[in-house]
Formats: sequence, C-alpha cells, structure tokens
Amino acid sequence: MRLELDEVRRLTGPNLLWDKPGAILDVFIDDVDPRSVVTVWQSWVDKLLQTMQWPQSCTYRLYSGGASMALSAEMDALYTACDVAEFAWELSVAQMNGLPEVDWQLKAKQLQVALSEEQNPELLKILQQAEAHQVTAISDDDELSLGMGASVRVWPIDQLPDLTELNWNAFRDIPRAFITGTNGKSTSVRLASEIAKAAGINAGVTSTDFIKVGEQIIDKGDYSGPGGARMLLRDKRTEMAFLEVARGGILRRGIPVDNVNAALITNVASDHLGQYGINTVEELAKVKFVVAKGLTPAGTLVLNADNALVVEQAKELDCRICWFSEDENHPLIKSNQQSALPCVFVQNKQFVYASGDTEKQYIVDVADVPMTMKGAARHNIQNALGVIGLCMALKLPVDAIKRGLLNFGSSAKDNPGRGNLYAFNGATVMLDFAHNAHSVAAMINTAKQLPANRYIVMFSNAGDRSDADIQQLTDEVRKLDADHYIIAELERYLRGRQVYELPKMVSAYLQRQGVEAALVECVDSPLSGAKLALSLCRPGDVLVLFCLDQREEIHQLLITNQD
Repeated sequence: MRLELDEVRRLTGPNLLWDKPGAILDVFIDDVDPRSVVTVWQSWVDKLLQTMQWPQSCTYRLYSGGASMALSAEMDALYTACDVAEFAWELSVAQMNGLPEVDWQLKAKQLQVALSEEQNPELLKILQQAEAHQVTAISDDDELSLGMGASVRVWPIDQLPDLTELNWNAFRDIPRAFITGTNGKSTSVRLASEIAKAAGINAGVTSTDFIKVGEQIIDKGDYSGPGGARMLLRDKRTEMAFLEVARGGILRRGIPVDNVNAALITNVASDHLGQYGINTVEELAKVKFVVAKGLTPAGTLVLNADNALVVEQAKELDCRICWFSEDENHPLIKSNQQSALPCVFVQNKQFVYASGDTEKQYIVDVADVPMTMKGAARHNIQNALGVIGLCMALKLPVDAIKRGLLNFGSSAKDNPGRGNLYAFNGATVMLDFAHNAHSVAAMINTAKQLPANRYIVMFSNAGDRSDADIQQLTDEVRKLDADHYIIAELERYLRGRQVYELPKMVSAYLQRQGVEAALVECVDSPLSGAKLALSLCRPGDVLVLFCLDQREEIHQLLITNQD
C-alpha cells in the first residue's frame, strides 16, 4: 500500500477543485481504494476542525495514482489550513497502517493558537466591504490593494486603513483579460498589447517571459502566476491588463483575480502531463477552462472552434462565448451568427468579426498581417483570430485592431522566440520556442511553406517528458524530411534523466524510422547545435532551430552574422 504526500500548498483563488481559497494536498495512492483514503482524511479534518472550533469544508479530486484534497479557508488563514490538511494526512496514514494513535487533541489546540495568530479580522472586514462596494481587493502575504491602475492604493498587511476613512467611490477597475492555452499564449498577449497601443492605451502584460507596462519591461522571468498579476494591476501606469495564465499557476494557486472582462483559450494539446495529477489531455482541458470562473457575469470567453478538446469542454459552460475558426462554415460559427453572438473567422482571405450588434466587419487581409508570413503560418492565423475576439470583447476599436495586426511582426523585437526569421549566408533561419508536439507541428508546417533547397533542423526535449511524448514530438520533426537532424542536450532541463540519455534515445528512434545515421548528430547544447547548423547550411537552405534554452545567445549569434 502506497500512501505518500506529494505536496501541500495554498490556493488563493478559484481553482480546478472549486471556487474557494484554502489548502490543497496532492497525494500518491496505490494498492488501496482511494475513496476510502479520502474518507479517512475527511474524518480527521472534521475532528481537528471541531476541536479548533473552526468550521470549514472539504472537497477532493481522484486521478490515476492519487488524489487532490482541499480544505477551505479565509484569505487570512491559508497557512494554518495547510498545516491542518497535512496533519490530517499524517493521522490518516497512521490509521490505515494500523499505527498507534498520537495525541492529536494537543496538536489541534496548537493549531488553534496558530490560527488565532494568523487571522487578520480587519483584513476580512475590508475584503467584505470591498465586495459590497464592487471594488477589486487583492491581498497577499505582504500587502492589500484596492482598485486597479491609476486609482489603486496599496497598504502593508500590518498597516491596514481605517474602514471609516475609505472613499470607495475613488477606486476603479481597468479592462482586463486572461489568456491561456497550451500554445500561443505569449504571442497572444503581445499581439493584444500591440493592439491596445494602437488604440492609445498603455497596456500591461504578464507572461512566461516578462512583466511589462507599455514599452517598459519591469522584470524578466515567468510572471504567469498570481504574483505577476498583482504586480501589474497595482501599477498605476497600467490602463488595460492582459494576463497570461499558465497551467502551473492555475494548479499551484488558482486564478489570480475573479472578475476579468474577457478570457481567451487558444487551444488545448498534450503538454506537461503527469504533473499535479493531470494525466490526460481531457484533464488538462479542464485546467485551462478554470479561467472561465474568473469572468464577470457579462464577460466573454473566446474559444477555438477548430480545437476538438476546447469544443468538448465548452459544452459544460453557461457563459457568453465568442467562437473563432479558420472555417467560415464551421457549425459553431454559423450557430453564433444565427444566435446574434460574437464570432471571428476567415472569409475571402480576410479576418472577419461578426456579432448581433453589427454587420460583418472585415478587418484586414490575412496575407497583410506580418505574423502570418503571407498566410503560411497557420498557427498565427489562429492566434490572430483569438486576439481579435478578445479585443472586440474589450471594446477596442476595429481600426486599432487592424493597425495592431499590421504593426506586429515575427521579429525577435515583436515576438521573441516565436517564429523569428533571420537571413544567413543566403539561407533562411527560423528560431522558435516550440517544445511540444502540437507547437512543433505548427512550426514544421510553416517551414514547409518556405522555399527550400534543403532543410536542417535542431531540436531538444526536456527530461520530464515521457518517452511517448518525446517520440510524438520527434515524429512531427521527422515530417520535415530534413537533410540534417541535430539533437541538442538540455542540461538545465534533465529533470531526472542522465546526460545525453535523451539525445541518444531520439537518435536511435530516428534511425528506426529510416533516417540515415550520417544525417543525425547529437550536441551538448542548443547553442552548439545552432553553430553546427549554420556551418552546414548553404544558400537556399531553411534552418529550423527549436530553442527551449539559450534562445538569447542564439539570437545574438544570428543577428551578429546575418546577411
């Protein structure tokens, strides 16, 4: 029998299990009925809460090999909730293993003391009044803020304002939106920001690469979680916010705010499976759709009608949906048009928006939008469709949407690491961050639209991907029918693998698929792989460089030596 704690953590917003903040346990369970384990845990939680005189509730989610179990708590008691949940787990494991019962009442009394020390009644009063006045309140370990953007005020958590001195009418929200999906998130937030700029709005962006307000990058790094959202919404310069929301952030903490005007789900495909109890793409789709819990009652969810997983998951929703599709005759596009609901599609090789409020609005020719590479980059046609729907939901002018689309390119300046093109020695080099089968397939399809004498490709795999995932990604690379395959090691992303384990495995797999051994080479890093690819290229070649690591170094190498 396996009963093992994986992780306990705080949930600060609506999440996969429910809409409440609290604590969550991820546990491994094997050789025993998981429901019986959950029942024992819940009974211990009940005993502890009764002793502590702290009424809360529990929920859980079972998955293959384990369970996630959550305990609700107010925002001023999340750490104690984690301690209660974990202690209840320890008691459950002891009981199920037939071990002697410990003095749990003493520990419960200690937890009650910890609860009283952690609780902040003044904070809860302000949060309740903010909700009553429809003012956005955001709290964390260190600070409380009211309002957003120019109207925001921030206080240290231990120096809260007097309720009687707050002028609730002084606080305002700014337009804000979530962007999530397996691929296309960062491109979408950047494009949306460019459109807002064309409308004269100083937009802020959080992403896996940086946090940015207007043209100023505040910091580089992964800001796709609640911390990045708080920082952006508390910045007085932010007039509109585009918040990238990644799978990991949703599972670790929940969504960062619960009142966005719109949300975009670009697509759902296999990626990062096996983490936090998410083992199937169907479960991953449920994670992505948590963003719908953050919509205001009048908010719009923008969804990809060309993605089967998105379409299936949307059947469970009851909210305003704007569908987008490359196919003007897609049944969901037709249905929305007939129901006077918004939709975005391609018609006569143009991007078109339609809703019950207006006639069809022809925005711009697809081929004129630089990021589509004259229509060759179908994944960016999809990204543009989604962002058009998002920006229309935020009531941005059509003219600004058009200008933003025309201004936004595939250069490293506009969209670093996403389909960037360089000229080198008469060859074309395409640099991209793609690191799962879905995104790699999109880039391979784009590369095949480019005129080429030969193809050279360099790619890598992170160590936490399953062998099946790695083979699937390799199958997509193989479709390029390249003249050289360069497999780079990622020492920063070994994640339990041995050095060169994956390059050797992928090399052997390619050869089993019929690729000659002489056409395959393993190198110690993406930078080494890029240098090798450049040394092999001839005029008229197309080089496709998939760079999960050392992207900036490779970019510098290319701009230093480009034609």
